[in-house]
Parts: sequence; structure tokens; C-alpha cells
Amino acid sequence: MRTIPLKLILVPDQMTQALSLQNAFSEACNEMVPYVIENRCWNRVDLHHLVYKETRNKSSLGSQMVCNAIYSVCKAYKSQALLGRINKDKPVQELSFRKGSVHFDKRTYSFTKTGQLSLYTLSGRMKVDFVMGERQKELFLNGKPKEGELVCRKGEWYFNLVLELPDVPKVERKIVMGVDVGENNLAATSTGKIFGGEALRDRRDRFLARRKRLQSNGSQSARKALCKASGKESRYVKHVNHEVSKAIITEASRAGASCIVLEDLTDIRDSIRGSKRIRSRLHRWPFRQLQEMIFYKAENVGMEVVRVNPAYTSCTCADCLSLGQREKHQFRCFSCGLRAHADCNASRNLARIITSADVIRAEVSRPNVGTTCVP
Repeated sequence: MRTIPLKLILVPDQMTQALSLQNAFSEACNEMVPYVIENRCWNRVDLHHLVYKETRNKSSLGSQMVCNAIYSVCKAYKSQALLGRINKDKPVQELSFRKGSVHFDKRTYSFTKTGQLSLYTLSGRMKVDFVMGERQKELFLNGKPKEGELVCRKGEWYFNLVLELPDVPKVERKIVMGVDVGENNLAATSTGKIFGGEALRDRRDRFLARRKRLQSNGSQSARKALCKASGKESRYVKHVNHEVSKAIITEASRAGASCIVLEDLTDIRDSIRGSKRIRSRLHRWPFRQLQEMIFYKAENVGMEVVRVNPAYTSCTCADCLSLGQREKHQFRCFSCGLRAHADCNASRNLARIITSADVIRAEVSRPNVGTTCVP
């Protein structure tokens, strides 16, 4: 499944219709929230039996769009449950739908023979023109349209279309490439490619310092500047992660790899220690976003992505498997004399893990660790 944005070209009358639909959809979603809280129900079928008739009578939405609103409410609460924000012993929190996205299914949108997008509105079907980039066109021609979301960003309307794409044939070559992600260096591959993180870390520190200054100021103009700067850091970090993940897939293709090995960093934030500044920086480290981008981009070209236990990969020599010493970016092995970049050495260990019989069982204390030689 892939999502592509279609930029809609709306005339003023069509913008009014889209805005009216968005308001009515948000109101319908907000009316369902008390039922969700009272009954602790976010199952789509059960909530449909609870709220459909009343919402259908009150709202100006059509029957299928009411069903789409039920789907949106359930999806929002399910995501909260998956994130652990709904506690069995506490009341369900109230979510507010404020002019959010409008969910469309196959019954509420279609593509015309003239290349337009036909959307449901409160006053009947609306046919609009749209534009997309070359990459989106390629995906659109090869994929099967599924559901969609109508959103408005800074006065521009978009239809985020979900496509079901055909499976990509798996790469047959049995070459493995390890990728070690980090905060100082964004990523390092077992082929020797290093993606530095100095520029990104400096930019994030600047964003943080600016937010602190504006928050401590507290004036009206400072609050306006905070609102204007909202989301800039996350958008910049996402852009950098897109570039790095794309470059990693390109490097894997160049090396002929069929499998990419990543670290399983689940719950790593629980073990973070250090000063307040270090904790703040590491807790904002978006390693999961980068790994997820690598995952779906590798899947698109037929590569497999595996996550493994990263225990001892940073302090084990990739050549002789002895414990060595890591000092910042340098790794030194006292047994075989290997000197290498620490992150590249770790990535080589990750690549070795997936092909070694002893670590496929996910053992933390490997048998060969006892043969280490440290002065």
C-alpha cells in the first residue's frame, strides 16, 4: 500500500462545498466521541449500532459518509490504544476533531473517464481537476485505487489516495548489508558508506534554542513566532531521513544486496542516561522514522529488511569476533589489530548476525565472547 497526494484545483464554489463537507464531517465525529467514552467502544461494527441512526438524523451527511465518520473515529481511538494512551483503570480521553481530514471510500469518490476526480459533497457530486508529480503518476498507473482522505493545508486542498501496488519480485542475490543508525552519524553501512549527522544535529539544536527563547519571552509576538515555527523541525528532519533512506537503498542496490539488517532499538529510550541536554537531544532522535522509511523503500525494490538484537555489535571486532575498544568514532581490536570506524564495524557485525547460525537464535552472550583478549 502506498499513499500519493493529488493536488486539487478548486474554483471558489468548489472550495465552499469542500469546506462545508469538512465542517459537517468534523461535527459528526465530535458527536460520536461521548458514546465512545461512555461505552469504551471503538470497534467499528459496535459503534455503528450505537450511533448511526442518531447521527444520520442529526447530520447533513449522507448514509455512507456517516459510516466513514464512524471509521475515522474508531481509527483515531485505536491509534491511541496502540500508543498506550488508553488505560483500563482510567476514563477514556476525549478527542476533538477540528476540521481534520475527510475519509472517502470507493462509494464516495471515483475517477471519471475525462481524468477528473468525482467527490461526494453535501450538495451532490463535485468533479475537480487535479495534478500530480511524475513519481505519483507512475504509481497511479500501476496501482489500484483504494480509500482516500480529503485534507486542507495552508489553503490548498489535497486528496491523499491510497494505492494497492503489485508485489515486487524479491531480489535473488544472497548478499546482506548491515545498517547501523545513530545520533552522531545518522547511518553507516557495512559497505563503508557513512551518513554524517553533524548538520542535522546543529539544525535541531538551533530549533530548540529558538523555541526556548520564544517561550521564555512570552509576548504576543513571541507566541505568533512559535506558531509560525511549529512543525518546521519535524518537517526538516523528515526530509533528511527521506534523503538518507533513499541513499541507503541506492547503496544496497549498488552492492547487490537482497537483505538489509537493522538494529532492534525497541525501548532504547528507557536506558538513556546523561545530562538534561543530552537526554533532550537523544529523546528527539528520530531513529524509528528512519528505519520505517528504509523498510518500505526496500520493500518497494524487492529487498528484505530484518531487525536483530544489537547487543555487543558496537564493541565486537567484525573480523575476529573479539571484544575491542571503542573511542568515539574509532574502534580498535587488541586481538587482530583491526582499526575501523566504529559505526561501520557495528554495521558489519549486524550483517554477520543474520548469516551466522549462533546469533540467528538471538543469543545475547555468544559462545565466542569468552575468547576475547583485552589488555
